[in-house]
Amino acid sequence: MQKKVLLVGIDESHASFYSLEWAIDHLLAPDPPNSIFKLVLVHVKLPALSILRVSGPGIGGDILPTVEADLKKTAAVVTDKAKELCKRKSVKPLPFCIQARGQALGHPFLGSLLSISFGSFVINFHVDIVEGDARSALCQAVEKYHADILVVGSHGHGAFRR
Repeated sequence: MQKKVLLVGIDESHASFYSLEWAIDHLLAPDPPNSIFKLVLVHVKLPALSILRVSGPGIGGDILPTVEADLKKTAAVVTDKAKELCKRKSVKPLPFCIQARGQALGHPFLGSLLSISFGSFVINFHVDIVEGDARSALCQAVEKYHADILVVGSHGHGAFRR
């Protein structure tokens, strides 16, 4: 039986990490040896130019590398925090998979492959950082990974805003 893909959108918000923890506890942990899911975490970072456009005309050039570096740093902090949350849930890295970029598991993932260990059973998961608008990037990630379930935090927005 082919495992279904559970995709979790992560950002720096509390709601995002609550949704990740909920997904691990309720969808992966109840019966890990028979889990029907593969876990994919996706962080969407804004393009640096979209931030500079908001600041107005005449701003850019010299500041673009600084903004880009800050966005990469934020993405690294978010993904590290997600990995730490998973570590608290018994996550252990699989170095051979990280080097192989998913080839060892038969899937050409582009990000870091890790594993969640429940006793002697291991669930692999993948972290991907993409750039763009969060709504469209998550929809593209759903298509890319053929996700069966998408889990996101609410940020307190109503159903119409989401």
